[in-house]
Amino acid sequence: MASNSQIQTGEFSGEFSTEEQRGLYRAIFSRRDIRTFKTDPIPADALARIIRAAHHGPSVGFMQPWDFIMVQDTEIRQKVKDLFDRERQAASTFFDEPRRSHYLSLKLEGILESPVNVCVTCDPTRAEVVLGRNSIQETDLYSTCCAIQNLWLAARAEGIGVGWVSILKQPQLRQILGVPHHVIPVAYLCLGYPVEFPDVPVLQTAGWRDRMELEGLVHFDGWQDQPGSHQSADGIWSDFKEALSGSSGTSRS
Repeated sequence: MASNSQIQTGEFSGEFSTEEQRGLYRAIFSRRDIRTFKTDPIPADALARIIRAAHHGPSVGFMQPWDFIMVQDTEIRQKVKDLFDRERQAASTFFDEPRRSHYLSLKLEGILESPVNVCVTCDPTRAEVVLGRNSIQETDLYSTCCAIQNLWLAARAEGIGVGWVSILKQPQLRQILGVPHHVIPVAYLCLGYPVEFPDVPVLQTAGWRDRMELEGLVHFDGWQDQPGSHQSADGIWSDFKEALSGSSGTSRS
């Protein structure tokens, strides 16, 4: 079991125990995009652990391009909520009825209800020369997303929910938060204790979209075969394909 000092410093070594493995997989498979929060505040030490976990995300060339804007100010959050409301109405015009009404009925944020908002940004100029970035410039954004995933899983382990508010225009959000022009707001997150952690994603329950079958998304030794091809899975991939089809992804939770 991890000690409090290890959690605080992020200094771990050695293999995971069976219990630790189960905890990790439970966090992964029970993570949800949370929209409805309780009013309970997040303890400072728990919030610090979550942000520290995000800072330990992997980054190409160890560039660490992220910053974390912690938001509690009611006036600032109201401005973000107003921006969301405008963009939500604008986005609704892309759908025909009855899908438009369905879209507008969905609760897609908890900006004012959640006790803490966090904007995770990406600074493309963080390092002059980044090892491994020559071929793919966007690795700074990809790295920032890894930090966001770390944040999300750490929050889930703490019993804290996270909701990603993506219906926001970057230029306006940058202005509200005073973000420098060259820095990219990647994710605006709502953090708080959820009313519940649903068994399945909310959008799936609402009938908006179902989870895709993993077997149809796996290719073998290249894209040339159709996803899930039995021919490609012969030989060296047969055991893997059998294991994949026989696993629900929750056996360790």
